[in-house]
Amino acid sequence: MTQHGNTQPASAAFGRLTPLKIIATGAALPPTKVTSAELDIRLGKPPGFVEKRSGIDFRFHGSDSASQVELAVAALRDALNRQAIAPESIDLLIYASAIPVQALPFSAAHVLKASPLKKGISSFDINTSCVSFISALQVAAGLLSTGAYRRIAIVSAELASRGIDWEHEESSIILGDGAACAIVEQGDGQSGILSCLLETYPAGIDLCQIRAGGTRRNPRAGLHHSDFLFQMDGKRLFRQAAALIEGYWQRLLSSAGCSLADLATVIPHQASHVSLEHMRRRLNVPTDVLIDIYRQHGNQVSASIPTALHYAITHDRFKPGKPVALVGTAAGLTLGGMVLMP
Repeated sequence: MTQHGNTQPASAAFGRLTPLKIIATGAALPPTKVTSAELDIRLGKPPGFVEKRSGIDFRFHGSDSASQVELAVAALRDALNRQAIAPESIDLLIYASAIPVQALPFSAAHVLKASPLKKGISSFDINTSCVSFISALQVAAGLLSTGAYRRIAIVSAELASRGIDWEHEESSIILGDGAACAIVEQGDGQSGILSCLLETYPAGIDLCQIRAGGTRRNPRAGLHHSDFLFQMDGKRLFRQAAALIEGYWQRLLSSAGCSLADLATVIPHQASHVSLEHMRRRLNVPTDVLIDIYRQHGNQVSASIPTALHYAITHDRFKPGKPVALVGTAAGLTLGGMVLMP
């Protein structure tokens, strides 16, 4: 990091800063821990197969009657309680997730109803699949800059296990459930977004999908049971993402005015052990810089990045003056990343 003396903020060494301060985070998990050894038995595999293939020790799955809304509210309450934030101080709720509670009304309304937040505040959903949380942070920063809102809660919650196709080995062994929340305000201008970059390459639109839930597949247009389940061509998806990620990574860092060596922490989407290893080897992200909670959570879809962010904050890996990068790939195919100054 370039030194500019004690009279300038640390962010002055980098690019233009969009003010944003993360003042609290929280997370929640369903009560049921599912080990890879248990999945060996369920899938009829030899001992050790799932752990070796998936790279996961255990993940958490909600029951078939578990509520996505309750999971979201648990993460929100955790964030509020950790910093003793009054619920009535929140004036906007953003629900940033890949899978909605239902098609209509939007999920944020469901979460607001069950939450301790003041009824009547603004709320809406954001969905850019696994990088929804990054999109929500960017939107929140823009709204805070207008003065329209003072304090915003962003919640991501997924019951990924609800969409597992147990006949599809590749995806069935990596998904986990969970929720996370970040509460943000504009702050004093010393912290914020150095860069945010979202790119979509729709040639990969069919490589990762759930077809039902909208107008494309329904009882009138035609529907099959499998349309409600998660479908993924992991090998083709990884090849497409791998071909794009190195150039994308350089564009993200360049727009932030920093290099990999400047980053204190890299918080990736916990997509798979292969994707995390790719970051270590091809993008040269040091192991002690990379946040890797994949073995204990699996792929939590949109909840993955904010859960990893919460881990970074609670493990002293998110410090003022030291840039942090959030980055991930998502269905679409979308690449999403953000460089933050805590």
